[in-house]
Amino acid sequence: MSADDYQEWPMNRRKVLALLGATGMNMLAGCSSGSSGGKQAESGPLSCVVTPRQTEGPYFVDEHLLRSDIRSDPSDGSIKEGLPLALEIRVYTVDSVGEAVCKPRGGAMVDIWHCDAQGIYSDVTDSSFNTAGKKFLRGYQTTDASGSVRLTTIYPGWYRGRTVHIHFKIRTDREYLHALEFTSQLYFDDSITDRVYTQQPYAARGPRAPRNEGDSLFRKGGDQLVLKLVETGRGYAGTFDVGLEMS
Repeated sequence: MSADDYQEWPMNRRKVLALLGATGMNMLAGCSSGSSGGKQAESGPLSCVVTPRQTEGPYFVDEHLLRSDIRSDPSDGSIKEGLPLALEIRVYTVDSVGEAVCKPRGGAMVDIWHCDAQGIYSDVTDSSFNTAGKKFLRGYQTTDASGSVRLTTIYPGWYRGRTVHIHFKIRTDREYLHALEFTSQLYFDDSITDRVYTQQPYAARGPRAPRNEGDSLFRKGGDQLVLKLVETGRGYAGTFDVGLEMS
């Protein structure tokens, strides 16, 4: 089965708003509008909250894989099994002079990487697996003028010692006056994960541990990094707003 058989994007903003409701869309994460109207969320100034940083972890590899669908492995064309997840990340810079407001940050490189349904990362030599040369579930996109990137992946699996998560890294142009690198993680509501993990290929792994509150990294700001999801019929879609402090 090809990647196109699962493709969830383009899921345009109007469709996502219809699923979430305008207020829900505005309040997804880091930034929120002072109005519940969709047009205000699109073009007006946004009240801003700086997104917490979290550790990069041991499995980041700078693959320079520019692609929107990260489920395939370029080495052999295989596609990772799992429930499709359409992810939009919207990057804003926080102007902290006076009242903090969000401004869309175009031209930023947004990398994501995470494990497969069996808890395995690609291009890593680990004590329990060796995937050197594989590049599944890794990739980046560059933010458009509205600060957005869209990627298609799968719902992540889990591995011992960590709750379910996706890593992301944002890098701005190093020639930009306030160039920065920002790294954090996205998390999932435990109740949604419980439902997803009753399905294959996740169910074969048995009970997971820890859950969110048992994860030491989640306890350091993870409640601000939970990805809000809506069902799409094939899987899930989620949007997350990242507020970057530039001062």
